[in-house]
Amino acid sequence: MIDKGELIDNRYKIIRSIGEGGMANVYLAWDTILEREVAVKVLRGDLAEDEKFIRRFQREANAASSLRHPNIVEMYDVGEDNGKYFIVMEYVDGKTLKSLIKKRGALNLNEAIDIMLQLTSGIACAHDSYIIHRDIKPQNVMILEDGRVKITDFGIAMALNSNELTQTNSVMGSVHYLPPEQASGSGSTIKSDIYSLGILMFELLTGTVPFKGDNAVEIAIKHMKDPIPSVCKINPSIPQSVENIILNASAKNPKNRYDSVAEMYEDLRTCLDPDRVNEKRVVYKFPEHNLENTKTISKLESREIKNKALETESDTKNDKKLNSALMIAGAVCIVIVLVGLIFIWILSIDKSKDVYVPNDLVGLTEEGACKKLENAGLICSVDYVYDPDYEENVVIKTSPKADTKIKAGNPVTITVTSFDDTIEVEDYTDKKLDVVKAELEELGIRVVATPKKVTKDDKKEERTILSQSVEPGKRLQKSNSVIELVYATLITVYPDFTDGTYTRDLIQQFCDDNDITCVFKEEEDNHFEEGDIILQSRNVGDEVKAKTTLTITIATNSKDSDVG
Repeated sequence: MIDKGELIDNRYKIIRSIGEGGMANVYLAWDTILEREVAVKVLRGDLAEDEKFIRRFQREANAASSLRHPNIVEMYDVGEDNGKYFIVMEYVDGKTLKSLIKKRGALNLNEAIDIMLQLTSGIACAHDSYIIHRDIKPQNVMILEDGRVKITDFGIAMALNSNELTQTNSVMGSVHYLPPEQASGSGSTIKSDIYSLGILMFELLTGTVPFKGDNAVEIAIKHMKDPIPSVCKINPSIPQSVENIILNASAKNPKNRYDSVAEMYEDLRTCLDPDRVNEKRVVYKFPEHNLENTKTISKLESREIKNKALETESDTKNDKKLNSALMIAGAVCIVIVLVGLIFIWILSIDKSKDVYVPNDLVGLTEEGACKKLENAGLICSVDYVYDPDYEENVVIKTSPKADTKIKAGNPVTITVTSFDDTIEVEDYTDKKLDVVKAELEELGIRVVATPKKVTKDDKKEERTILSQSVEPGKRLQKSNSVIELVYATLITVYPDFTDGTYTRDLIQQFCDDNDITCVFKEEEDNHFEEGDIILQSRNVGDEVKAKTTLTITIATNSKDSDVG
């Protein structure tokens, strides 16, 4: 631990400790040169004594310091001070996404989509800069009070060897998001980050990770062989278009995943559109359990190889010897453990017992029914329905029915009464978009706001609602419903400057007011009075756009002088 008031690198004055982890301690500090608060992360334990790790950590952290994105914690400095290896980064006054999930459980659909959009935007920026995170998990995501998301730990994540499943502390947290190819000993690509994003999205929507176990190896095996549970079955209100994103991201075969995080971002952006809610479930093109053993060197990995070549020749030779020994020993251990676990799993396949759906669930509360199902070795899935004939939070039916014989570990859906989860749609026309949008989104209704250009002649105020996709009087579910609101955006159009009411001064004033350049030219024409506006370069009714040019032609008359 570092004491309060201690100076790091004669610059960063420690204020207090703000976090401890398996890899580093984090402190709030004061940058005495730039006079700002910063977060200082100091490596701890064996990592700070591992020369190979330190070299890679410094190289990767320096590379990550070039990243600039609103959803990535900015790295300011990397260094060493009396044996203390540290990184200095932007101080984010928030909490980790993991702590938010622990506190609230599953987030609502709109929140989850918003967080994923921010995450994919930030990771896409990193990939564009040839940087793979390798350790995407909610513990490495900060969330601010205003909902903004910040991804952290790029330098440390890239320096760690994620294949070492026996490592304690950080790896047990990371293995829940570990791509199958990394679990099987292959290297990381951009698709590894995509897999971790898919697992994280599953956790946001369900409040739990898809694969659990007593140790890291057991969880890793599940990543390699077990299909990811259906979020639609866990929460039937989630549309298939949303589950498809998780399926496309968390496919075990990288060939079945998105080709890029940018592609995932675009899918997230439109997944709640009305025309996508009922789309079909994803069917994978390639076999899921036929993962390639041969590592394909991607553009990103090629960049990393070039970076490694910058090390001295002697260091490279030593690293190769060390890596070879570690890889051989690690591979042997992992293979032995995997074979043993798979053997045990095969032996236990036929031992799953039949159980009966309890016959006393109807009439219980949701909590009571779920507890009975769990005690019976079954999974509790809940479907909510509004029924005025029953009190709230009462089980009124089950699927399968009571006393049905099913395999242990299968889900049973209980239908639970809830409050009326609908609202009556009002006539929102002529109301302010921002006010109506805020009210509807607070109820969980997604608002698609579509602008429509209007002019002053339409007599509509800026951002007032012109029309709506759902008629007044209709009822909408408060969650998982969409309404489109078309709103006014005022534009200025070119008037008819030739109608005789505009002078040169008035036209110039119009151009100044709208930030356009006005060019006047004269043309001899005896059909018009001297000074008449006879032509304009922009059509009447065209939208006025700033930084453009308008040419006005003014008539002049020829004057023949008589010679006496």
